[in-house]
Amino acid sequence: MLARATAGECNATFINVVISDILDMYIGESEKKLHAIFEQARQNTPSVIFFDEIESLAAKRQHTREATSAKLVSQFLSELDGFAQNNHGVLILGATNVPWALDPAFRRPGRFDRVVFIAPPDVDARTDILKGLLKDRPGGESVDAQKIARLTSGFSGADLMNLVETAVDEAIDHSIESGEEVPLNQTFVKEALKEVNPTTLEWLTMARNYAKYANDSGQYNEVLAFLRKHGK
Repeated sequence: MLARATAGECNATFINVVISDILDMYIGESEKKLHAIFEQARQNTPSVIFFDEIESLAAKRQHTREATSAKLVSQFLSELDGFAQNNHGVLILGATNVPWALDPAFRRPGRFDRVVFIAPPDVDARTDILKGLLKDRPGGESVDAQKIARLTSGFSGADLMNLVETAVDEAIDHSIESGEEVPLNQTFVKEALKEVNPTTLEWLTMARNYAKYANDSGQYNEVLAFLRKHGK
């Protein structure tokens, strides 16, 4: 959503790239597809290319045994700032849950040299997300979104959606048992909280080690600041 918003603010062509758009079982085809995407962006400037799960295309070369993967990484690097390439007017963004898995060459100046940490939503953001998820749900207006938001520290947007869906399932089960429609209410959401746990905690635990012991370049400073503030 940040990538799409960036393209919108710049009035730029938005090119969303997923793994299946690039990876191919035939030797050399992946590199051709990657080159074609960059060429499309260069011919339609200003443009924004967004690579989702970029670690699949830019993993550390010493961790792969396949020469084809190393060639794809080399092609990617060449497309970013190769001597024969002109990316003026092209903004290249990537998203990953494992930034430590990227080949260090991608972190050099002029490539992916800026890192933005997208933290789990704070209480105000969670309140807004819950209000959106509860809107138009039968009984959703009876749920105190702000109170639930205070009970869901560490929940991502997807976790909150799972919470609401679980609460809806509770309401449906009660409707079946009682033989009449039972709308969603605060009690069902609180019951759902006993089943749904935040999925960000495992990632933050893993990220803490990298942020503490592999932060020479300072790319994990935002993660460290978040952990210091919310670690407990």
